[in-house]
Amino acid sequence: MPELPEVETVRRGLAPVMEGAVIARAEVNRPDLRWPFPANMAERLTGQRVERLRRRSKYILADLSSGETLLVHLGMSGRMLVSGDPLGAFVHDHPAPEKHDHVVLHMASGARVTFNDPRRFGAMDLMATGHEATHKLLERLGPEPLGNDFHEGVLIDAFAGKAAPVKSALLDQRIVAGLGNIYVCEALFRGGIHPRRHAGRIGRARVAGLVPIIREVLAEAIEAGGSSLRDFKQADGELGYFQHSFDVYGREGEACRRPGCAGRIARIVQSGRSSFYCTVCQR
Repeated sequence: MPELPEVETVRRGLAPVMEGAVIARAEVNRPDLRWPFPANMAERLTGQRVERLRRRSKYILADLSSGETLLVHLGMSGRMLVSGDPLGAFVHDHPAPEKHDHVVLHMASGARVTFNDPRRFGAMDLMATGHEATHKLLERLGPEPLGNDFHEGVLIDAFAGKAAPVKSALLDQRIVAGLGNIYVCEALFRGGIHPRRHAGRIGRARVAGLVPIIREVLAEAIEAGGSSLRDFKQADGELGYFQHSFDVYGREGEACRRPGCAGRIARIVQSGRSSFYCTVCQR
């Protein structure tokens, strides 16, 4: 599933085409994805100007001139692809419609934004702008890891007395929003922390040190356009390439890249997810 860097990459790719632009016609080709679409979604989107494009955790939020906000979740295989952009940022002609083009936004500029989702685990919804905090998908989310509300004190307090493994704690969206399996593995490697360590037994200084590490890993991944493992593509159809910079994820049996470390990368399964770590320098 796309994590924060992939979703932020898509948002940045969509912004030049959607922000300030009018949706001339919305085309909704099925009644649902993971959940049913809101009533009359095509009519509620048609004719609206996209005032602002935001991201909350792994969700894209498009604030509309109607006073509603379109929520988009990419799910496992969802993609938002742009074609026919007259500004030249996206030079692709409009492709022929595909089987899994479930929602198509025809922009007044001539651009087209297509939500394609073969597995249909994605989601779209409409809500009153400014009411994100009460939406069922967003109400329990913790602070954004790249925002000011995520700082050393927040993580130290969240970990205090916590018996869960640190890997599980960082994946808990109530503690910090948007982190997923890939970037937690990479952050724990840089912090030298074993994924099985109990969160509450890690020293305050080491916990505090995770904050800038998490920010650094995410910033580097966004700069690289995210990580393309299976389905992820950017809004222009290109792949991300941060996967070429992984220190541990997917590198089971390979040598540790930390200078002077003779360890090997191992894989364990935690709560049904693979955790990758160095057997020597992560403790």
